[in-house]
Amino acid sequence: MTARPTPMTKVSFEELDIEALAKAEGRVAVVVAADGKMDAAGRRINKLTKGALARLAASKAFGELKQGGMLSLSVPGGMAAEAVDVLCLSRRPSIKDARKAGAALAKVRGKSDLLVLTGNMRYAAELGFGLAMRDYGFNAHKTDAKPAEGSVRIMCAKPEEKQASAVPLMAVAEGAFFTRDLVNEPANVLTTTEFAGRLKAMEDLGLSVEVLDEDHLTSLGMKSLLCVGQGSDSPSKVVVMQWNGGAKDDAPLALVGKGVVFDTGGISLKPAAGMEDMTMDMGGAGVVAGVMRALALRKAKANVVGLVGLVENMPSGNAVRPGDVVTSMKGDTIEVINTDAEGRLVLCDVMWYAQERFKPAGMIDLATLTGAIIIGLGHENAGVFSNDDTLCNAFLKSAQSENEGAWRMPLGKAYDDQLKSRIADMKNVGGRPAGSITAAQFLKRFVNDDTPWIHLDIAGVASVTSETALAPKGATGWGVAALNRLVSDMFEGK
Repeated sequence: MTARPTPMTKVSFEELDIEALAKAEGRVAVVVAADGKMDAAGRRINKLTKGALARLAASKAFGELKQGGMLSLSVPGGMAAEAVDVLCLSRRPSIKDARKAGAALAKVRGKSDLLVLTGNMRYAAELGFGLAMRDYGFNAHKTDAKPAEGSVRIMCAKPEEKQASAVPLMAVAEGAFFTRDLVNEPANVLTTTEFAGRLKAMEDLGLSVEVLDEDHLTSLGMKSLLCVGQGSDSPSKVVVMQWNGGAKDDAPLALVGKGVVFDTGGISLKPAAGMEDMTMDMGGAGVVAGVMRALALRKAKANVVGLVGLVENMPSGNAVRPGDVVTSMKGDTIEVINTDAEGRLVLCDVMWYAQERFKPAGMIDLATLTGAIIIGLGHENAGVFSNDDTLCNAFLKSAQSENEGAWRMPLGKAYDDQLKSRIADMKNVGGRPAGSITAAQFLKRFVNDDTPWIHLDIAGVASVTSETALAPKGATGWGVAALNRLVSDMFEGK
């Protein structure tokens, strides 16, 4: 089945044309301050609507709006527009509020043309980013789906400057869309082979992409990763994506993603109820792919390598069994207690390979790894585990800047002791207590002491059942913006 990527809303910026407001069709959005103060565009719309805008701005409902909130005037008299959307925003809103306002517009736009009047408001580009991010729907498998319609124009001061500011933001949005499409895709479409093919196609953006097949992985000694997929007809693969935008001698940042395209739990079979959601168990790999796409699109001046382990965890006569012992690429032996704790078996080999081959300046792995992290943090925050305060604090700052929830969790010897095995170097699970922490402790055994490392457990944030600030329900694209920001703040320009 041919992939049909979800098209992203195109947002353009232009000078204010006061005379065009009366005849503008579709929807018109205007910014009004909480105290009712209007700019030139607002005053013109108020005149055209015979004071209706001022009356709305003076209403109790508008007064109760928070920054970034919105009310609408339907069928405004004196204008050709079908509605006027009134955004409550100060002239210098926060980035978060500007994005929130853009998302509010996306939710009401439908297929209409949209003209947004921001005047001298700061962060008009961020408003456009919020609109583009929220204007998403996964319709690849709906037979009645129609192409996106309607244009979005933002009339603002210094439109060339705003357009330039929007370019890297829209690269991030496109990366997030790519991640969402991958995570939303059903497993009969997004096989390991199809996934690898979509990543290989990103060579058109300037990435260097290698696909390592099972024979290659066997020669490398990745028996831990390979055991996960041995019960499936889909071949296991590792895909290596390199973006070399920095100095030739700079060690890269390594991003490593868990790519279990479907997780039945293997012989430790999951309950049937909700198993259909396990199409999202490749969420970590999806985020890594989205970040690499964003970096390539905006021509990031940094060296970053993204590695993803692509497998399918199925029960069969050839599947790995509870009680089996496998040997990792590192050489450590692992007693497989639970075949549904498969993500760490994939990651440990890819992480070791990343360090052996690339000697990275830092390494961040991402995985929908444990249900335990959802019990601990819900769907608001990803779990953050790290052996390096500098890298960890930089990531937490980036996540906060992008309004992507992240919370640091502990590591320690007592948790590590839960992984002791009677017959091997370690078990792949440490029991129910602190399940997300023992999973991180397992991975930490495959991190060199001199490698700054973060493990991100994104099980609660990769795909959700209710809408978020910038995404409808389903795949969120969480992490693309935060990791892009981390690269920008910590690794570019060195």
